[in-house]
Amino acid sequence: MAAPKRFFAEHISEEVVLAGEEFRHAKNVLRLAEGDEATLLDGGGFEYPAVIARVGKNDMTLHVIGKRLSDKEPKTDLYLLIGALKGDKTELVVQKSVELGAKKIGVFSSRYCAAYMNENKLERLNKVAREAAKQCLRATAPEVVYFDNAASAFASAEGYACKLFACEFLDRSECGIPADQASYALVVGSEGGFTEEEFACAKAAGFAGISLGKRILRAETAAIAFLSVTAYLAGELQ
Repeated sequence: MAAPKRFFAEHISEEVVLAGEEFRHAKNVLRLAEGDEATLLDGGGFEYPAVIARVGKNDMTLHVIGKRLSDKEPKTDLYLLIGALKGDKTELVVQKSVELGAKKIGVFSSRYCAAYMNENKLERLNKVAREAAKQCLRATAPEVVYFDNAASAFASAEGYACKLFACEFLDRSECGIPADQASYALVVGSEGGFTEEEFACAKAAGFAGISLGKRILRAETAAIAFLSVTAYLAGELQ
């Protein structure tokens, strides 16, 4: 039997009214009806089993029958900072980052970045994060934030225990990826890579340079691989 479908909702109580995009997806795409089971998510790590009590033209009412803390949320604070990518590749990175356990995702512009961001694109990235969270059974959707320059992005990682900067022009890593840290901030550039000045800026913000091997990886491959290895060493994929 398939698991109940999952929906984000605000102000969850005994009766919840689902409207807007989540309602349209439930009614028109999934074709859920009265009596069907669903799981509501408050975005704070809790799941709420519920039953659909009424389906209207513009909303549906669900009766909440329980509350439980999700066991799918990562214990490690993983923050990925990625240079904006062309086409839909940033969406791919956001989707896979959510699946791998990122708690926060930052997208930034840099000197050699050829992509651009606007409010609609950022809204789309956050929608991708929500859909990915539901698909992989997480109870929270990591926020996707945007920085219009690399320095601001690097500064946003203040307080993280381990800060690593994937640098394509390093001959060798300045350090390894330590295991079992409480938090990690990871930086990967856009297709054009970084300038020496941006690397110096990252080092001034506390980042250590790290190589991802002898081969040049596509930016989206580098981001997913870097986060995967870090998540594994942090114990999130074991």
